Amino acid sequence: MSEQPSQKRKKQYKDYLNAELEAAATYQAMADVEKDTARSAIFLKLVDAELRHAKRWAEKLSLDPNDIRVPKKNIKISVLTKAAEILGTNRVIPWLLKGEDQDIIAYEADPEAQDIALEEREHAEVLRTMPLDRPAFSIMSSEIGHRFSGTGDNIRPIVMGVNDGLVSNFTLVMGVAGGTDNAAFVMLAGISGLLAGACSMAAGEYISVRSQRDLYEYQIGIEAAELEEFPEDERDELILIYELKGLSHEDASNIADKIMMDPKVTLDTMAREELGLDPDRLGSPVGAATSSFTAFFVGALIPILPYLLGIGSRTLILSAILSITALAIVGSAISIISGKNMWVGAVRMMAVGGVAATITFIIGNLVGVTIS
Repeated sequence: MSEQPSQKRKKQYKDYLNAELEAAATYQAMADVEKDTARSAIFLKLVDAELRHAKRWAEKLSLDPNDIRVPKKNIKISVLTKAAEILGTNRVIPWLLKGEDQDIIAYEADPEAQDIALEEREHAEVLRTMPLDRPAFSIMSSEIGHRFSGTGDNIRPIVMGVNDGLVSNFTLVMGVAGGTDNAAFVMLAGISGLLAGACSMAAGEYISVRSQRDLYEYQIGIEAAELEEFPEDERDELILIYELKGLSHEDASNIADKIMMDPKVTLDTMAREELGLDPDRLGSPVGAATSSFTAFFVGALIPILPYLLGIGSRTLILSAILSITALAIVGSAISIISGKNMWVGAVRMMAVGGVAATITFIIGNLVGVTIS
C-alpha cells in the first residue's frame, strides 16, 4: 500500500495543478489569437504539454486525469489575450516567459519534478526563439520599444506631446471662453488644464517606461543566470541565431565560440540577438516623464499665452489664431516624420483642431447661457 501524501504535499500538488492549467489556458488563448498557423501550432503543442503535466499532478491528488481540460480564461489571461490581439503575441511573450521561469524555479527545487523542470526549460527556449521568426531580429524595433533609442524616435513623442497639449488646452479654452467673458476664468481653466495634463502625461510615461525597463532588466537577469548555469545551451542558441541570419553552421559556431570567451560580451550579445534589447538603452523613466511633461506644457501654453500677457478685448481671437497656426506647424511636423505631404498634414490638423474647438465653444456658449 502506497504512502499517502501529507496535507502540505497535497497543497503543493494542487498549486502545481492550478499553475499548469492556467498555463494551458494561456497558451490556448495565444493560439486562438495568433494569425500565423505555424506559430499557432507551437502554442497548441505547449497546451498539450501543460495538460500532460497537469494530469500527472491530478493523479497525485487521486483525481481522474481524463477529467483534465483547458479551463476558461481568468482575468489575467483575458488581459494578456487583449494585449496579444492589439500588439501581437510577440509582445506578451516576456510575460509568458516570466510564468515559465517561476515554474522552473519551483520544479527544480522538487525532487519529484526534475523531468518536468527540464521540459519547462525547453518551453522557455521555444518561447524565446519565437520572436526570431520576425524579419528583423529585434523586439524593440517597434514603435514602443524604440521610443527613446535614437534621435528620430525622440522627436516623434515630443511632437505628439506638444500636439496633445495644444489640442486639449485649445478646446478647453474655447469651451470656457464660449461660456463666459471673464478672461480670468478662462486663464484659470487653461492653467489648470495645462498643469493637470502635463502631470498626467508625465506620470503615465514614467510608469510605462519604468515598467518596461523593469521587464527588460528581468529578462536580461534571467539570461545572465542561464549563461552561468547552462553555457552550452546558450552557445547553441547563438549558433541558431547566426544560422537564421544566413551563416553556415561552421561560421556560426566560430562566432559563437569567440563571443562565449568573454561573459560580458556574451550577455550583451544574447540580450541584443536573442531578446532584441540594447542593455545601454533600456529607456529612462525620469527622462521620459520630463520630456512628456515639457512637451505637453509647451503645447498647452500656446492657447493661454494671450491671456497670460493680458492682451485685452482681442485675447480670444489672438488665442485662436496662435493655436490654429501652431496646429498647422505640428501637423506639418508629424507628416514630415511620417513621410507624408506636409501641407496635407497641416491642413488636416488645422481642420480637426478647429472643428473640435468650434464645437466646444458652441457647447460652452449654450451652457453659459443656460446658467445665466
